[in-house]
Parts: sequence; C-alpha cells; structure tokens
Amino acid sequence: MIIRLLAAFSLMALCVVIHASGLAWALRRLRRMRVPVQRFWPSAGLFILMSVWIVLLHLLEISVWAAFYVLNGALADLPTSLYFSAVTYTTTGYGDIVLPVAWRLNSGVEALTGILMCGWSTAFFFAVVNRLYEAKSGAPGPGAGAPTYR
Repeated sequence: MIIRLLAAFSLMALCVVIHASGLAWALRRLRRMRVPVQRFWPSAGLFILMSVWIVLLHLLEISVWAAFYVLNGALADLPTSLYFSAVTYTTTGYGDIVLPVAWRLNSGVEALTGILMCGWSTAFFFAVVNRLYEAKSGAPGPGAGAPTYR
C-alpha cells in the first residue's frame, strides 16, 4: 500500500510539473500577444484558445494516470483506463468502473490532484480575465490602461 501511495504522489508531482510548464508557456505567449481588449471577438478568441490549451493540459494529466493504471495491471485496457481517469480526475465519479481494492487509494489521490489542477487552471483564467479588465477599465494594477494584454 505504501508503494502504491508513493507512486500516486509521484504521479501527482508529475501532474504539477506538466501543469506548471503548460501554464508558464501560455503566460509567455500571452505576454507577447496583442489583444485589443475593447473588442469582444478578439477577447473571446483569446478565452477560447486558453480554454482549449487548459483542457489539453488536463487531458495529458488524465492520460498519465490512465497509462499508469494500464501499465501496472490495475485496469485492463487504455480506453477503459482513460475513461476511468477522466471520471476520477474530474471528480464526476460515476462508479461504473472501479479499481481493484488494492489500488483504490490511488483513485482518491487522482481525484484530489484533479481538484487542485482544475483550481489552478481557474485561478490562471481569472488572472488573465482580470488583467484584461484592468487594461480595459483603467483600474489600478499592473498594466493599467494598456490597450493590450501584457
């Protein structure tokens, strides 16, 4: 049990690295973009791109957990494992597929990891929206009054 728990924490750490790298990359790209914040469609386009990127990060993290389950024999095949991991990571928890008893604690760690990563994504999205709002309204803060996201 301790070995499996250590493996779960290692997967959690890997998800943090994936998420941190992905959001840092996105932030570097955002700083180079010029988005006219006074117009709806450029801002909406930016939010769509950010949403797609964040979902791709989460899908990669879900895939890491799924691959782990298949490689260690906890689940029979990759499609089932991907489904189980997506349901667990997002804390939907249908319960139609469950891990063997010896592996169940890992699914709890996966769910907690998903909660943390989704919260981090939400905070990132909020920070970008807030920055755009500050630029549009001229509210005090970094980049206030700037016509673009920077």
